[in-house]
Amino acid sequence: MGKQKKQRKYATMKRMISLKDARLKEKDRAKTQKTKKEDPSAIKEREVAKYPSCLFFQYNTQLGPPYYILVDTNFINFSIKAKLDMVQAMMDCLYAKCVPCITDCVMAELEKLGMKFRVALRIAKDPRFERLPCSHKGTYADDCLVQRVTQHKCYIVATVDRDLKRRIRKIPGVPIMYLSNHRYNIERMPDDYGAPRL
Repeated sequence: MGKQKKQRKYATMKRMISLKDARLKEKDRAKTQKTKKEDPSAIKEREVAKYPSCLFFQYNTQLGPPYYILVDTNFINFSIKAKLDMVQAMMDCLYAKCVPCITDCVMAELEKLGMKFRVALRIAKDPRFERLPCSHKGTYADDCLVQRVTQHKCYIVATVDRDLKRRIRKIPGVPIMYLSNHRYNIERMPDDYGAPRL
């Protein structure tokens, strides 16, 4: 009979001796760290997030016409499906001048989606839309929008993405524009602004 082939085991590593093992010499052995006992009478320092001065409780005083609306990738796609002119529909919702803003990340996401979403890309390149440059790494639009809204509370976020909505609801004073029954609606906006809520 032939010699049986020994099958190689994948993802196996050579066993290594622990650095704290007694068989190692004293100089090679890892030193045990001594934990300092915490003094219960010592004053604990804690970082508290600075509350923005533009908020009067949940009421954002920085919001007012003309409204700057940060547009998400899927919001453009859903607007096309609903056959809505974005700028006009925004004005119908808020009864004021609206400036849709598109970040570099959203633009990059639209370009990545390819030929299927070329109409959305053409709409995003509309001269009425304001382009906002991004200085961070990567092109994940959700993180970019959340970070921008946290820093500057003068924006309204337009999205239909549930996860992004959930993240933005945790940030006080930022209204969310979304699409429902073929028109734009707004959430968490002071009642004296815009069209009546449905």
